[in-house]
Amino acid sequence: MAVIETAEKLLPPGLRARIVPLIAKAGTIVNDRSETGRAQRQALMAFAIRIASAAIAFISQIILARLMGEFEYGIYAFVWVIVILTGNLSCLGFHTSIIRFYHQHVAAGETALMRGLNVASCLIACLTATLVAALGFGFLFLFGDSIASYYLVPVGIALFIIPMIALGDILDGMARARGWTVSALAPTFILRPILILVFMAGTELIDAPHDATTAMAAALAATYVTTLAHLAQLTALIRREAGASGPRYQLGGWMRYSLPLFLVDGISFLLTNADVVVVGLFLPPDQVGIYFAAAKTIVLVQFVYFSVKAAAAPRFSAVIATNDHDALAIFASQATRWTFWPSLVIGLCALAAGELLLSLFGPNFTDGYPLMAILFAGILTKASVGPAEILLSMAGYQKLCVGVYAVTLIAAVMLYSVMIPLFGLTGAAVAAATAIMIESLLLHLTVRRTLGITLFALARRPQAGTGAN
Repeated sequence: MAVIETAEKLLPPGLRARIVPLIAKAGTIVNDRSETGRAQRQALMAFAIRIASAAIAFISQIILARLMGEFEYGIYAFVWVIVILTGNLSCLGFHTSIIRFYHQHVAAGETALMRGLNVASCLIACLTATLVAALGFGFLFLFGDSIASYYLVPVGIALFIIPMIALGDILDGMARARGWTVSALAPTFILRPILILVFMAGTELIDAPHDATTAMAAALAATYVTTLAHLAQLTALIRREAGASGPRYQLGGWMRYSLPLFLVDGISFLLTNADVVVVGLFLPPDQVGIYFAAAKTIVLVQFVYFSVKAAAAPRFSAVIATNDHDALAIFASQATRWTFWPSLVIGLCALAAGELLLSLFGPNFTDGYPLMAILFAGILTKASVGPAEILLSMAGYQKLCVGVYAVTLIAAVMLYSVMIPLFGLTGAAVAAATAIMIESLLLHLTVRRTLGITLFALARRPQAGTGAN
């Protein structure tokens, strides 16, 4: 503290007047032992991890793009997005529902059910992902001749990765439910991208070609190492937490809650990644590479939303369990502001440096700069309503979320189908941004109608004892 106070005195008076309150606010957050303070710390920690992840991923993507060139990089980007999407969907919603059921079983002292939920979630995700991979191999065997030859081997490698992606998402949910933010996020967003880059660099020792096949092999090795290490860590921690009681199962109840979440998360994840997939279906790999580079550069803005969402879900679940509507409205309003204002600042900074950042991928990647501005408009709209779908899901309105996302997905498919053939990459970005705006508006209206809470960053803040605005 003495060092900080000395540093404050050395600052110019005007700058000191601005910085000292921020330092005091940060100190309040660090020392606050309330549930809101804990959620703030989790959000900041999650955001710090995602920032570090963004830097690592950005550097690794630049290196991969430089090594492979636009064409091979576009193949890798297209296949990797499909892997992440398929693995996430294979969880059948359990990576989110485990957060709610964990708090429910802990509150009721149901240790055996809590352990059963852990086991069932992992098994369901792995079995589903394995089935999906098997169907994928069957499709390649029957219809491989109709697929461009440069996709066949990367896709074949990708199918082996899907089960580990699904298991990793379940482990992420287990750790987030317990408030273990570092354990939840670091394996996927720090360790895995580092290992992909390390293994890719290691291929230099065997003179492997710099192509999408080599990159997917590096991703395969990195994903297995990361997921299995995470599984070993959480197994040890949860065994000590849960005691010696054997697992019990309520598979019917868990499935009834999880399947609507599967639709919610699945459609949401499709909306987030469909643009890259559809661009890959309509346009050649070099165009996919340019679009992916632009999306990866502006995606830092979305990390704010992700961080707040990761921290807010357990807090929403806990507040809803107390049936305190005022507390729920106040925290939801706070979470929305935590999402919007940092997103605005970071997005403007990313746009200011956009052309320079894209040039690092290669000279032709700067063609993606206008796409960044278009995508940012949609991302900021989503940030203005905060983690609305998580609030609805934790409150038991996951079926309404399904309807919202179904409408949004239909609109997105129509927009992509029309805009990409007519306007290429610009059409893809406009379609993606418009779909996000539709989603945000529908979520805002749904939360207001069902919960009586206005989720909008610029709305008046609700006060305790007065109800939601």
